[in-house]
Amino acid sequence: MPELPDITIYIEALETRITGHVLQRVQLNSPFLVRTAAPPIKSIEGKKVFELRRLGKRICMRFEGDVWLMLHLMIAGRLHWKAETRPSGRVLSSSRSKNHLVTFHFDNGALSLTEAGTQRRASLHLIKGEDSLRALDRGGVEPFEVDLDQFTAILQSENHTLKRTLTDPRLFSGIGNAYSDEILWQARLSPVKLTQKLSDAEIERLYHAIRETLSHWIERLRADAGDNFPEKVTAFRAGMSVHGRYKEPCPRCGAQVQRIRYATNETNYCPNCQTDGKLLADRALSRLLREDWPRTADELA
Repeated sequence: MPELPDITIYIEALETRITGHVLQRVQLNSPFLVRTAAPPIKSIEGKKVFELRRLGKRICMRFEGDVWLMLHLMIAGRLHWKAETRPSGRVLSSSRSKNHLVTFHFDNGALSLTEAGTQRRASLHLIKGEDSLRALDRGGVEPFEVDLDQFTAILQSENHTLKRTLTDPRLFSGIGNAYSDEILWQARLSPVKLTQKLSDAEIERLYHAIRETLSHWIERLRADAGDNFPEKVTAFRAGMSVHGRYKEPCPRCGAQVQRIRYATNETNYCPNCQTDGKLLADRALSRLLREDWPRTADELA
């Protein structure tokens, strides 16, 4: 699932391409993508884009008339941009494959949304006004907009595992499965440590690890994309320390990266750096996982 760094880079790429441009036509291939009935999707045709904004892991576009289009890519949704036009100025038609959900034809190119696999989790909301947009906010604070005291209060407002807390969109905005693994590795903290059992030093370490990890990956993805549209958005990136690196050596200590698997979710960690050498066996955590682990991808949204 694209998270804060990925969505940030998507928005930066879109700002340079569609801000101030007119959406000429919406080509909707999957009606199940649209989760709102009013205003109708066709109402934004012929309108300019005035603003782009991130809301958690969602991309929001403000059109003329204070109408917001909000895209949630979920796990497998990805955006693609084609700038080519026919000599007549008409944008080239886009693919109609089963994974191609919608194309937004602008006066200077086409933005399309695809979703791999057979499950259709990506969504599109069209809403009127800033208040309606805020009503869809899950409430999590922005990691770069809180000081240490505010962070501590939010972190310990409930007593859950660090993994669940970091990925809870009601508490923290934009952090999901991949970057929570990287953050906890950076902070040298176990994913199953309870938030109310953390020392002051551990909380401060986690606070800085969140900011440093997210900043690092924003800058890295920005450099990788350059002036191009980001087409290689994935949860498993070369250069990650533990996420997606099961049985590979930890880059800090060389120990073999381990994992916890529960349903469709997976957490990677270094037992040497994060759990004092202990392996977190799924069966030993069965009760904890039942009660405190995200059960579906939607819980991480």
